[in-house]
Amino acid sequence: MFDLSTLNPPQQEAVLHDKGPLLILAGAGSGKTRAVTHRIAYLIKERGVSPYSILAITFTNKAANEMKERVAKLLDDSPNGVWVSTFHSACVRILRRYCEHIGYGSNFSIYDTDDVKSLMKQVLKSLNVDTKRIKEKAFINEISAAKNECIGPEEYAMHAFSYPETVFAQVYAEYQRRLKENNAFDFDDLLFKTVELFDTCREALEHYQQKFEYIMVDEYQDTNTAQFRFIKQLANHTNFYGECEHNLCVVGDDDQSIYKFRGADVTNILNFENTYPHARVIKLEQNYRSTGNILNVANEVISHNASRKDKRLWTSLGDGEPVAFIQYNNDFEEARGITDEIKEAVDSGKNAYRDFAILYRTNAQSRLFEERMIYRNMPYRIVGGINFYQRKEIKDILAYLKTIDNGLDALQTKRILNIPKRGIGDVTVENIQSYADMEEISFYDALLHVERIPSVSRSKSKITGFTDMIEALKAKASSMKVSELIEEIISAIDYYDYLADFDLDSADDRKENIYSLIDRAASYEDENGDEATLSNFLAELALVADIDSVNADEDCVVLMTLHGAKGLEFENVYMSGMEDRLFPSALSLDSEAELEEERRLCYVGITRAKKRLTFSAAKQRMIHGETNSTVVSRFIIKEIPRHMLSVKGHAHESYMRAPKYDEAARPVNSTVTRDFYLGRSNPASAPSLLHLDYSVGDRVLHRNFGEGVITDIKKGTKDYEVTVDFSGTKKRMLASFAKLKKI
Repeated sequence: MFDLSTLNPPQQEAVLHDKGPLLILAGAGSGKTRAVTHRIAYLIKERGVSPYSILAITFTNKAANEMKERVAKLLDDSPNGVWVSTFHSACVRILRRYCEHIGYGSNFSIYDTDDVKSLMKQVLKSLNVDTKRIKEKAFINEISAAKNECIGPEEYAMHAFSYPETVFAQVYAEYQRRLKENNAFDFDDLLFKTVELFDTCREALEHYQQKFEYIMVDEYQDTNTAQFRFIKQLANHTNFYGECEHNLCVVGDDDQSIYKFRGADVTNILNFENTYPHARVIKLEQNYRSTGNILNVANEVISHNASRKDKRLWTSLGDGEPVAFIQYNNDFEEARGITDEIKEAVDSGKNAYRDFAILYRTNAQSRLFEERMIYRNMPYRIVGGINFYQRKEIKDILAYLKTIDNGLDALQTKRILNIPKRGIGDVTVENIQSYADMEEISFYDALLHVERIPSVSRSKSKITGFTDMIEALKAKASSMKVSELIEEIISAIDYYDYLADFDLDSADDRKENIYSLIDRAASYEDENGDEATLSNFLAELALVADIDSVNADEDCVVLMTLHGAKGLEFENVYMSGMEDRLFPSALSLDSEAELEEERRLCYVGITRAKKRLTFSAAKQRMIHGETNSTVVSRFIIKEIPRHMLSVKGHAHESYMRAPKYDEAARPVNSTVTRDFYLGRSNPASAPSLLHLDYSVGDRVLHRNFGEGVITDIKKGTKDYEVTVDFSGTKKRMLASFAKLKKI
């Protein structure tokens, strides 16, 4: 009999649920991974479900690896065959098999942030777009948002009417054309194109629908439209009798939905029972991480959100230390006070550096802490700095590997054409690209036929030398391990000599990074055996996230943003900069939906702490070169009862002169009533929205979700937030992006 004795009653209930949709509302630190892994093992051991028919989806490689290890242990380390994967890794695996059905080769490249920027620069230059008028980043963000909503270039263009919209449409179309020409996907494409594949290739969709009898999705509150559709497409497995069972188990916490800026839609979890009316809901509210005082503060803050599922965390670990709040004179004193306190705790033997994390709302806040730690000779690590795989030397070697693997990728080929220097000028590169465009061949194929391009005859021998080397490396790649191929590349191009010429002072450090890359390749080979192909290795590296690099055993203070801290835990947490207009951010103060997201972010920060939590604020803070007076965050003054905090420093006087954060006084547009703004509107009393051709109660058409009824409209500073009921499934969306059409 499968042992469930280590699980609490709600966890056991979740494990024993067999057929049909299941929503596990798992509060922070409530043991959701334990419940999910036990459920997988239970299905295999007790229900006789084939491990090959189970798919478990997570958001990070770290979470996926942890889940794999736990499942293997529960199954006595036997090979289990369960797909435990991130969304993007699963999509890569699917696309490798079926992407030819949508016009891509299976050896496609995956573009990282730098690759996307480089390609976008080329696109904007070719279209003569004035980047002073519309920034490059705006195009990247807009295209990313479109893909997250499963909106392709053609559909985007259909709804482009104004001048900026038509420019965005042209750029989107050209950007996507070049990606396909390079046989490459950007990060958003991995999901967007998999959804497209399932929409257009019945063979692929039915294969995976029948393969996966049980699907489990972790962190469901962070899913966007593309991820929602991907899961909904897959969760249609039919049994022997032809019945669709919807054996979909989603796990998440609406109170920890903090990635709206990435396209995450909290309504996916809030409306799960509408999407699957027969869903069972189980709440995990017992917290195994934090002390009672920390959880009480977290519960008080999040209770001020209206759009949430009702739950309250509790623990049997005892009350612990009181939560502290300290206010300093200025941000310099804040950095000094916190770092000195950490230093004293470590020097006294009470703690190690690894026991501390300093969390902040914006990356800019890290500078003062970093400077102070350098001064005090304290080890620290900033999570979210330069990613290892974004360093020049790593990008260079990876570009060689990508060119060997995928000759269609012009971006990578152009990067290494003069690394090391070969004397091939920009004009020559442009002439080769022109020839490639004229002949409708790849840039690399044009290099192979350089003798046909009269305008580059002077560089012919240099280009031929480059392509001969690449072709020789391609021939060796099929019989070499990836780690061996990297060493072969370094030898073929004398890369270490090139690094010394490039920057002698940094050459040794850069070499060490390359050694680390070789070690990474060797480890990958040991872990994956015959599956450790060059294509798979490159895909693995492309999907590495910042959180995957956090090493809990490294003895240093961790500095990171509150967004970056999700999924982690620390003995002692400092939440710095608790000031209105910094946290919550100034941009959130005139939108209830945005303010609720900031409050969820605060809740996430609080629940990272296991034993000790300290809030800090500064009376004055340097912003853009000017010293500004601040007001203590409403999350502290307004939403946490005074008796729950141990108040220190200047905080006492701040409580004496605390502002009254009356909801009616929030800086909302005067044409919107208070009740309407807070989402408690009566449809009949909703104000007239002159530039929308629909209002509450109207039937509308959405490009993805079909027909629906407008149930609510809220006006923010920049856009309208529209709530639409699509046959029982409610979606909140921005009007300018949703492009709803009145029926």
